[in-house]
Order: sequence, then structure tokens, then C-alpha cells
Amino acid sequence: MNGVDEKAGAPHLVFAIPGDIETRSGGYSYDRRMIAELRKLGWQVDHMRLPDGFPAPGRDELETAARHFAGLAKNSLVLVDGLAFGTMPDIARREAERLKLVALVHHPLAMETGLLQQRAEELRQSEADALAHVRGVVVTSPETARILACNFGVRQGSICIAIPGTAPSEQAHGSIDGAPPMILSIGSLTPRKDHQTLVAALAKLQDRSWQCRIVGSDRMDLQSAAALRRQIAELGLNDRIVVTGALDDVDAEYAGADIFALASHYEGFGMVFAEAMARGLPIVGCRGGAVPDLVPGDAGILLEPGDINGFAEALATMLDAPQKRQTYAAAALATGLRLPDWPASAKVLSDFLEGIG
Repeated sequence: MNGVDEKAGAPHLVFAIPGDIETRSGGYSYDRRMIAELRKLGWQVDHMRLPDGFPAPGRDELETAARHFAGLAKNSLVLVDGLAFGTMPDIARREAERLKLVALVHHPLAMETGLLQQRAEELRQSEADALAHVRGVVVTSPETARILACNFGVRQGSICIAIPGTAPSEQAHGSIDGAPPMILSIGSLTPRKDHQTLVAALAKLQDRSWQCRIVGSDRMDLQSAAALRRQIAELGLNDRIVVTGALDDVDAEYAGADIFALASHYEGFGMVFAEAMARGLPIVGCRGGAVPDLVPGDAGILLEPGDINGFAEALATMLDAPQKRQTYAAAALATGLRLPDWPASAKVLSDFLEGIG
């Protein structure tokens, strides 16, 4: 078996991840859960922490990362999170023969919202160069697989689609005791998640009864987080929209919601959409990246990214027509129940990694 630890008799994987693995984001959640599930399947998984700073590493951080890789034993099987891998083509080129490198691409770095055109092109070229030196690529959606095959020169046969698992969850009970419908949004306060579009849409619905909670890290982009809070205050919505920052446990947030709304410009998969549907929440979102593959038309309403008026109209539909909202909710729940769980997703990844030569 490839990647076998001779002493333990178990498959051995080094999982290289930049920064704090406990960071509250979909990508880091995926990494943490896959490590846990692979270990249940008998893998010895060593977490190799790469320096902070990716995907914009400085010279010192790249040199530190290079030393980490150089210190690994020959023929080690190494899965590298794409937040780092796409910006280390020189390391990938240098280690490609000695190590069994596999890239995990949540979404191409160049597709992050808010990048200047020159920077986006630099990232696209850097990631394409790095991906030319791998034994395989793991992606979290068919959409990302299509993009890598069409735009990054990755051979289709070398790509494994291991979508995130969805844990069994209790159905959301929604707002209680006559409270206004609760609109929930979960995502880091970054330009790509575009909570500004959600807030602008809600400002058009001030004559209706609703409340909103926006949950997500406010430390990943301080400027964007400050701008969002300023926007809410300037629109006079502080008493209706609560920005919580990152939370360790979001189960209670889902449980108390009536509608899930996220105006993200692009998602490599969209774990929060899956989690919301698993709890029977109707969706208002955008057709960015993999979201249309995940959220069927009967489970919610998807708009073009940045469409404030369309987003407001979709939310109005959910608020004004409770029966229609329930119809969307029922379809969302049915979709959520069909999604694979984490053990099934990890088995897909495990089988692929075992086949790496």
C-alpha cells in the first residue's frame, strides 16, 4: 500500500496546513474533520503546521515552509492545503520527485473576491505552476474539478472529488414566541462572502418584520469587518442585525433560524449551505461557484452575485409567503438528507490517497 508506515503497518499521511488549524472557516473545518475521519479509518495522520501568512507569504515564511518539506522522509505522502500550496510552486518543483505531493484545492486562489487583476493573474499562474508538480489533486466540488481541468491544466483523471460531509442534525425550529422571522448568515466577514449585499437588501425591507444574525470571523479581514459594521450603523439597522463574530458552536444559530441567506460571490463547495439544508432551512444565495450544484431550485432562490434588488426580492418572497417558505424548506431538508456524511466523504479521500503512486 502506498504511503505505508512500515513500523505501524498503517497508511501514513502528512497533512500540511498553514496557520491555526482551529480557525473557524469552512476550509479549516474540512481539514480538521478529514484528519479525524482518516484516523478512524486507520491512517496515521501527522499535522504539519505551516507558517501564518499564506496565501500571501513573505520570504521568511516560504523559507520556513521549505525547511518543513525538506525535513520529511523520502516518499512521504503529503497532502497540502491549497491556501498554501498555490503560492509555493518553487517548493513543489523542488520536492516533486522526492515526495508524493497531493494538493487540496478548496477553490482557486485567484477567484478570491476583491483581488486586483494583476494579483489575480499572479496567483493563477503560481497555482498552475504548483499543480503541475503533484501526484494528485483533491477538490471539494465538481465545479472546482471542472475549473482546474479547463483553466489550470490539471488532468481530469488525477482529480478526486471529496465533497465535505454533512452531519445529521435536528431540524431548525425557527424563531419562537411570536418573534420576527430570523434570517441567518454564516461566513467570515470578508469581501467574498459579501455580507454587504445582504445588509443592503435588508435595508430595502425595513417595513417588514424580520431579524438577522451574521456569524463569522471578523479577524480575517479587519477592514471588511469594520466596513460591514459601519454600513449597518449608517442604515440604522443596529437593533435588527447582530454581528456576532466567530462562534465555536453554531448549532443554536441554525436551530433558531427561519431563513438562511448568504450573498457569497464564490464558493468552492458551500458547507454552510449544506448545513442549513440539513436543518431544513430555505436558502437565499448567489450563483457563485459550486452553489448551484449544491442548492437545487426548489430548495431556495439563487441570484447573481451583487444583485441587491434581486436579493431583497427573494428575501421578501420568503418573508411575505410563509407557505412558500415552508415549501422551500421541505425541499431543502430533502436535499440535505441526501448529502453524504463525513465517514463516506473520508472513505472517498482515503481510497484516492491509497492509490497515489
